[in-house]
Amino acid sequence: MRFARIGQPGREIPAVMVGEDSYVDISEITADIDGDFLARVDRAALGALVARAVDAGAVELLAGQRVGAPIARPHQVLCIGLNYADHAEESGMAIPEEPIVFNKAPNTVVGPFDDVVVPRGSEKTDWEVELGIVIGARARYLASPDDAWAHIAGFTLVNDVSERAFQLERGGQWVKGKSCETFNPCGPWLVTPDEITDVQDLGMWLDVNGHRRQTGSTRTMIFDVPYLVWYLSQFMVLEPGDLINTGTPPGVGLGMTPPTFLAVGDVMELGIDQLGTQRQRLIAAD
Repeated sequence: MRFARIGQPGREIPAVMVGEDSYVDISEITADIDGDFLARVDRAALGALVARAVDAGAVELLAGQRVGAPIARPHQVLCIGLNYADHAEESGMAIPEEPIVFNKAPNTVVGPFDDVVVPRGSEKTDWEVELGIVIGARARYLASPDDAWAHIAGFTLVNDVSERAFQLERGGQWVKGKSCETFNPCGPWLVTPDEITDVQDLGMWLDVNGHRRQTGSTRTMIFDVPYLVWYLSQFMVLEPGDLINTGTPPGVGLGMTPPTFLAVGDVMELGIDQLGTQRQRLIAAD
């Protein structure tokens, strides 16, 4: 299934996509696509509801409506740094022996087509197309990576927007350069694992103003999806609805010669196979 949240910020309705441009409202069984729903969802009952709606013609067109992030504000957003071998090479850094973990503020999560705000004083706002993992069942001290699959609700497309000066030149934690408002566009869909052919073989891309900046594949991830969920569960409790950003392929602005960053008026477009596409315009902070 492909879950979505449709509507204006704070008033999104939960939905299941049917086809590319239509959906079924599932408000009668849940108020939102949140941790509680993901932890208890009855797939058979939900499938029957969607089938009845399709048979009855109760399908709505997406055209002209805002698409929100496909999950309500998560309990936490966890991120993995330098998780693509070709990106580590681009950065001139050694392959990590263990995952590099940092946080983003949960309120950075916005819709896939919402504007991204360039922070006050920013000169080094950067882009990062990433695969997102959404947790579907509480994970604590998992015994092995194989156990991780039972705790994954699905996958989504994310843009791990970063302010490199705040992140790298201002001291302390990376979180300052990662948690600016709107810095985690997410969606358009939350795609369940059964809909993905091979999550470790998905093409990824990102354009800035129509120019290709990133081209990659989840094949070059250093630590794969089940390993990351297992690994994180050894240090913290993962709750349903939590989001894990799993790292980015090469082509970020910081790695260009000379480094190149975003400015007000720029447009980012990005996508991952089977997970959809995003588009954001850069605006100034008020």
